[in-house]
Amino acid sequence: MKYQLIKDNHSVFSMKKMCQVLQVSMSGFYSWQKRVPSVREENNERLQKRIFELYIEHNGMAGSPMITADLHDEDEFSKVSKNRVARLMNKMNLKCKTLKKFVATTDSKHNQPVAPNLLNRQFTVKAPNTVWVTDITYLKVGNKWNYLTVFIDLFSRQIVGWDLSSSLESTSVIKALNKAIIRRRPSKELMVHSDRGVQYASKDFKNILKKHGFIQSMSRKGNCLSISIQK
Repeated sequence: MKYQLIKDNHSVFSMKKMCQVLQVSMSGFYSWQKRVPSVREENNERLQKRIFELYIEHNGMAGSPMITADLHDEDEFSKVSKNRVARLMNKMNLKCKTLKKFVATTDSKHNQPVAPNLLNRQFTVKAPNTVWVTDITYLKVGNKWNYLTVFIDLFSRQIVGWDLSSSLESTSVIKALNKAIIRRRPSKELMVHSDRGVQYASKDFKNILKKHGFIQSMSRKGNCLSISIQK
């Protein structure tokens, strides 16, 4: 892959400089150029190039499962295995910047004030529109990854509001909440429970809750929310 990058970019960058940056010898590069690659090697070169392109498209925030899912949308790579992608990514030293097996949607490292955990994992309620819980997850739409915000009524386990966005800005969370409010028209004292993500701690989100007289609750640090949803 390193030699291929040098070959593809020799008209733009100095050959000597690229070899230094990629930590390969010029003699090794010239030897590689003279060698006739096998069919397997050619396939791997095309696959590695496409993996690298997808990795850059995701700004390095993608591991082998996500890259494999992207590849499966393309006819040429529709049958490539996750293990093969993982092996090649490891060979190319391409690692997910999140250091996790999923896309990080919660940024709790912020200076915004957080609400107390009033729900305290009491997931059984006796009436609708008493407690709504909310979370952000990610899903693939076409060839792109998007973020889905949902609000769920704890009484019925039904989704009462949602919004899909290409970013993790608080505007998507607010849109989802407003949709739920219009649909359900809850009374004051409704409890809205979330994690400590910056979207839910934002001033704009808190203002919506205050405007409608809702009570905010947030999970303790490190606690994740797991609620079954009724379709």
